[in-house]
Amino acid sequence: MPLTGHLAAAGQLMKEGYDLALAEINMAQLGSTQFKFIVKDDNSTPEGAVVVFNELIHEDGVSVIIGPATSSATKAVFPIARDNQVVAISSTAGARGLGAISDFVFRVPLTTDVVAPRGVKATHAKLGYQQVATLYDINDEFSTDRDAALQEAFTANGIDVLTTETFQSSDIDFSAQLTRIQALNPDAVFVSALPPEKPGILIQARELGISVPFIVSSLTDVEVQAAGAAAEGAITFIGWLPTDDTPGNRDFVQNYTDTYGMEPNAFATASYTTVYILAEAIKNAPSTDSTAIRDALANIKDFDTVFGKFSFNADGDAVYEPKVLIVQDGTLQPFE
Repeated sequence: MPLTGHLAAAGQLMKEGYDLALAEINMAQLGSTQFKFIVKDDNSTPEGAVVVFNELIHEDGVSVIIGPATSSATKAVFPIARDNQVVAISSTAGARGLGAISDFVFRVPLTTDVVAPRGVKATHAKLGYQQVATLYDINDEFSTDRDAALQEAFTANGIDVLTTETFQSSDIDFSAQLTRIQALNPDAVFVSALPPEKPGILIQARELGISVPFIVSSLTDVEVQAAGAAAEGAITFIGWLPTDDTPGNRDFVQNYTDTYGMEPNAFATASYTTVYILAEAIKNAPSTDSTAIRDALANIKDFDTVFGKFSFNADGDAVYEPKVLIVQDGTLQPFE
């Protein structure tokens, strides 16, 4: 996971989710097998992920790796898992096609080709936008793929794209792109970005006086709080809320809040859920070698999680119900 570098803040939230799930599982198994993590920092880069994947496989001899976080890093390391026949399961990488790299790789987030068309259909039906603009991180695999999935959904729904603007990870000034978007007067703006850039985009858009709906990829309460009033009314397509009435969700939110002093966000939740899915596979597998765990993961069907009923499809990608959320009174709420 990224514990230093551009995505360190998101990585820390992920680590909290992993650690809480591990502590709960070990507590439930007192007197039986206890699990521990070997934690590696990929420095928020694909190159760093390649280094630590090889360390975990060739030096530590693991049969399963949870990670990495981004789709860019996942694209770089899933072939390493394939070539070494080691299971890799990412809790947060959502770009299309990565699960098909190998039958040893799995993902817990919903992929862009699932989320984008359903989200566009739901928001278009209610908001009625006909002309839109998009803005995405050209250096990030997920953001690039999400924008492509959005463009396909716009075509399918007869929505015109007035312009597509790009930026790069770590940019802090988005005024030029937003000014060009503003001049075209779109009905809505779609943003595909990593966590650090989202608050700045929302803040600068509102400072320019852009008042149309912003529909932002995987927006969490952390970015909402960072953007403050500028996030009000922003919409996102995501798979979970702290208030969801799903198996174990109330206890998870309470335990996380008690442990860390704040409610979990989607990154922590996905990480927490990943550990429980892996634990279920280990429990069901006849041994702890990678092939046995791979087969047990592939057979996960309708497993009760805080996301609801969870399954893997034939490509090792997640199957559960996506949601559309909107920021109201400073918090994410169901878009209804």
